[in-house]
Amino acid sequence: MASSLTHWEPFAEFADMRSRFDRMLSELSEGRDRPWAPAIDVVRSNGDLVVRADVPGVKPDEIEIAVAEDTLTLSGQHEETKEAGEAGFVRRERHFGAFSRSIALPKGVDPKKIKATTKDGVLELKVPLPEEADKEPVTIVPTAS
Repeated sequence: MASSLTHWEPFAEFADMRSRFDRMLSELSEGRDRPWAPAIDVVRSNGDLVVRADVPGVKPDEIEIAVAEDTLTLSGQHEETKEAGEAGFVRRERHFGAFSRSIALPKGVDPKKIKATTKDGVLELKVPLPEEADKEPVTIVPTAS
């Protein structure tokens, strides 16, 4: 009898459990206003910090991007559209209402140089990172007191 070993991913179970838990909580709050926040990715690329946020159906003018005290904040208001036959919904998972996400930025970022674009429901911010100062080793010599 041939058998094969399967690579065990110890944290894969947690992802599945979280998904089930989120779904359960979502079903409990059906019909209520619930806050949402866009999913984000943050990547270092070519001297930039690239932030991508999933904002499907959100127009660029519904998004506010602000930088204060080394914190980048994406926020806005996405209004629900009324659809014909709304009473016929069997399930409703799309989120509407206010949203906000904040990300700590490295010290020295110039907010005026941040570029923002949207494409296919994804907001992309390119944050130029400040050049790091050359750090020379420092030798400290103790003196007798």
